[in-house]
Amino acid sequence: MKASKGTVGRSVDQPDAKIRFYLFYGPDEAQARALAERLAQALGATRVSVAAAALKDEPGALLHEANAMDMFGGPRAIVVEGAGDSMVDAADMLLSAPPAESVVIAIGGGLTKSSKLVKLAEGHGDALSYAAYLPEGSDAARMVSDVGRRVGLKMGPEIAGRIAGMCGNDQAIVTQELSKFALYLDASPHTPKELTDEPIEAVGVDSSESAFLRLADMALAGDLRRLANELQQLGGGSSEAIPIVRSMQRRLMMLAPIRARVERGERPDAVMTSLGKALFWKDKDVVGRMLAKWSAEDLAVIGERIGKVERGLMLSPAPEREALGEELLAIARKARSL
Repeated sequence: MKASKGTVGRSVDQPDAKIRFYLFYGPDEAQARALAERLAQALGATRVSVAAAALKDEPGALLHEANAMDMFGGPRAIVVEGAGDSMVDAADMLLSAPPAESVVIAIGGGLTKSSKLVKLAEGHGDALSYAAYLPEGSDAARMVSDVGRRVGLKMGPEIAGRIAGMCGNDQAIVTQELSKFALYLDASPHTPKELTDEPIEAVGVDSSESAFLRLADMALAGDLRRLANELQQLGGGSSEAIPIVRSMQRRLMMLAPIRARVERGERPDAVMTSLGKALFWKDKDVVGRMLAKWSAEDLAVIGERIGKVERGLMLSPAPEREALGEELLAIARKARSL
């Protein structure tokens, strides 16, 4: 069974007792994980992690885990991160068996609509699948408002749009930022508070995520000197590397559809205006410069190169930040030549 953007919230907040397998997939992994967390909370379940890689050679392990009882007798939610087609046999075995004790929640950022696991989940009455994409425009502002309500914050559309722009429309970062603002305002779902510019300026402007996004913007805009200086200012460790990569990926995912619209004949300024508050006003100039420099094909190539850097960082036992720095500088040099 396939959930839509309009129905998925109700599906996870008021789960159907007959659904035994949930699949949240797509490029917005933060949204997929947030939906999995909401579902686990609605079920009142203890999360139990199962490695996706182990299910390829031992597909029965998923059914075994789903039938296991909790030590204290409570409900359990079996969560499979990094789900892919390698676990399709495990999911098929689960859905072919009598209802198990626990619900299984699979999260697969790399899956597409044509994936075998997606087709299995969409075609089975006891399964539910949902494709998560980064929201844009008014949808992004609405997402921020929804997250805000869950942590006890009320806000107008302008503030919601500003938060979306600051966080690159990434729900994980939005949740982190809004939780920080809620703590600052002593807000909760039972005692909601109005979010204004003051707490954003006080505790949100200097967030590390914003700093990482600035590095991505410097590279894409061709600001070579500032980028080199910023890279030198980073600490000697490599803990910043993955967040910087993710910031670059978020910016590319924002730019790609805009550039595609420009190449179909729309004016760049009109396209940016259509984004509304999702594009933070301070970012409009730099985004405009990026759109003038890069084609949709160029942006796709950068995305592939950054993806390779990310895989290298994650697979290396001692990831080095130098590879990422070299790639960012190479992007900046190319941008200067365009």
